Amino acid sequence: MRKSLLVLLLWAPFATALIAQPTERLDQAAQQAIQHFLLHNRIFDSPEDLDNAPYIIAAQGGRVLGANDERVHARGRLDPAQPSYGIFRRGKAYTDPVTQELLGINADDIGTARFVLADSLTTLAVQRVTQEIRPGDRLLRAEPPVALANLEPCKPAPLITGHIIDIPKGVTQIGVLDAVTLNKGRRDGLVEGQLLTVIKAGATVRDALTGTPTPLPDERAGTLLVFRTYEKLSYALVLSASRSLAVQDRFETADQAQ
Repeated sequence: MRKSLLVLLLWAPFATALIAQPTERLDQAAQQAIQHFLLHNRIFDSPEDLDNAPYIIAAQGGRVLGANDERVHARGRLDPAQPSYGIFRRGKAYTDPVTQELLGINADDIGTARFVLADSLTTLAVQRVTQEIRPGDRLLRAEPPVALANLEPCKPAPLITGHIIDIPKGVTQIGVLDAVTLNKGRRDGLVEGQLLTVIKAGATVRDALTGTPTPLPDERAGTLLVFRTYEKLSYALVLSASRSLAVQDRFETADQAQ
């Protein structure tokens, strides 16, 4: 008995060191992945939030397209004190895979522009473009930054379940340091820093003896970290994955899946 207790006491510090602690801060690679993602991706809780924003009328000289270093003209209220505005275009609408409720609108990043002068229209100088600017593209203030240095993974108490509903960068298989869109947000209790466990549905196989279709057990397949929440949607980063993840994979709060 004493020998077993001694072994346990000696082993405990090493076992603790091998287990990833939920309070560890993000490493540099994860922080850079989040920063790069947030530069090019944004969600609006309702179509009106985007549709009511100032918008591009035309490029200088009446051209309909703007490119890097050109000036563009916009309509709507813009703040001269704002150093620059993001240029976005309405993207896909997100709906809940179960209830079909509209959850939000994805805004595609087109570039950035800085305020130059205001008259009957506002003139801006294009600073960065990912593609040609079109009439109707919207001008938006930057979102509040995520304090990545202070973003510590945490395990919440309540059970929250949902699904991965999109991979904004357009791939079909998800791996470590990829960002995903979730169909749950602040109203559901998700907060930035929450850890989630991804669960893949077990395949259905045919019993070789009886011929009966038999579902295999679901499998834990990865861990997500929520880094940006909206009212009904969230962005999360894949911290680990034992296999490729995909849209429609289920997730639940990590402490409930242990």
